Amino acid sequence: MKKLAKLGVVEKQVTLPNGNVINYGELPGEGPALLLIHGQMGSWEDYASVMIKLHENWHIYAIDVYGHGESAHEEELYYLDTNGNDMIWFIENVIKQKTVVSGHSNGALTAAYIGAYGGEMIKGVVLEDPPVFSTQGENWENSFAYLDTYKPLHDYISSEQTECWPAYYLRHCYWGKLFMKDSMPGIADYAQRYSEKHPGEEVKIFFMPSSVTCVFHYVNQYDMMYGEHFYDLTWNNGIKHEQMLSDIKIPCIYLHAKEEVANNGVYLCAASRKQAERAVALIGDNCRLIETENSNHNIHGTHTQIYLNAINIFLKEGIEEYD
Repeated sequence: MKKLAKLGVVEKQVTLPNGNVINYGELPGEGPALLLIHGQMGSWEDYASVMIKLHENWHIYAIDVYGHGESAHEEELYYLDTNGNDMIWFIENVIKQKTVVSGHSNGALTAAYIGAYGGEMIKGVVLEDPPVFSTQGENWENSFAYLDTYKPLHDYISSEQTECWPAYYLRHCYWGKLFMKDSMPGIADYAQRYSEKHPGEEVKIFFMPSSVTCVFHYVNQYDMMYGEHFYDLTWNNGIKHEQMLSDIKIPCIYLHAKEEVANNGVYLCAASRKQAERAVALIGDNCRLIETENSNHNIHGTHTQIYLNAINIFLKEGIEEYD
């Protein structure tokens, strides 16, 4: 946060009329408004790597989702419509201007909700690799997200929690069982020792790639009951993805990480190509599908230029052409 502050990012909080607290980072600029919504176990600071570049053209607001960071941690808030409606209030009462909304992963589902039901204040939406259809039950228990995150998280919550979450995750994660089965117990033991030596701090594993350890960056400010609502499929709160996507009438970009399937048929991606194409078809002619060359889920971090190009499309199309 200190580095971001030097660059002009200001962290703020707002209390809604319903008493809910939203924490966010703001990087003022002379361009149009852009709202960024992070994914599971993230934080608004997850966008630090792209905020400065985006700032060349945008006035940026990056939000902490409920159950994450410094926003409200109350289980009754961990639903799609609750998050979406309160973020629409945020746009109308804090941003107070027409806004492009970009969300990552489950944050992209919230962005889709805002795009569908946010009214005239929403000028465009970028859906960064959303887990469409699977997170409402379609092939859910055979999906990577379920096997790698939500099932281990549920089991951890239900356990005696004799070790820290990073150690437990590394011991049970699906990708580890697929690719590094013999090495994972030792790596998990290392994570536990690190946690014991550095209580309350982020677990750092210098010999593992950042694509693995990034999931531990903000976990100390994450309410695991948020993830439980994905495990049991209650997060959607009765909202069907098909209807929500069909209700998006504004310009939309769908960024899809290329499909990858394990030998046993498990999709190692947030959504299959067919699911992505189905989502785009439901949105209609106002939606453009852009696919990356590999299946890395964090597109804004690993395919930064593709992400920046997608956002900046709205400088010409979403803001000007559609006014």
